[in-house]
Amino acid sequence: QVQLVESGGGLVQAGGSLRLSCAASGGTFSSYSMAWFRQAPGKEREFVARVTMSGITTSYADSVKGRFIISRDNAKNTVALQMNSLKPEDTAVYYCAAGPLSDDARRFNYWGQGTQVTVSS
Repeated sequence: QVQLVESGGGLVQAGGSLRLSCAASGGTFSSYSMAWFRQAPGKEREFVARVTMSGITTSYADSVKGRFIISRDNAKNTVALQMNSLKPEDTAVYYCAAGPLSDDARRFNYWGQGTQVTVSS
C-alpha cells in the first residue's frame, strides 16, 4: 500500500507559478510511475503529467505542455509539479497518483487527497 499526500496548492494570479509536491510512504516508491491529474468542478478527472519510475521520461497533456514540469526524487519519495504561466482554466483540484505508466486515471490504484489550485484572472 502506498500513501500519498499532496501539498503546495493555493490561490495565484494568472501568469503566476505554483509548485505542488506529493510525498509517498508505505511502499517502494521507485517501483511506481507517478502522475498528476486534475479535476475541475463539473468535469471529469483529467491527465496532466506523468513520469517514469526512473524519472528520465516525462509526458504532458497538450493543455499544459511547455508550462508545467513534473519531476521526482526517488531518494526522498517525492514527486513535484512545477506550474508556470498559470491560466484561470488551470483551476482545479490536483491529485498525484502512483501506478502504471498511463494517462488513464482508471488504471491508478493509489491517490492522494488532492490539493486545490485556484488561478484568478
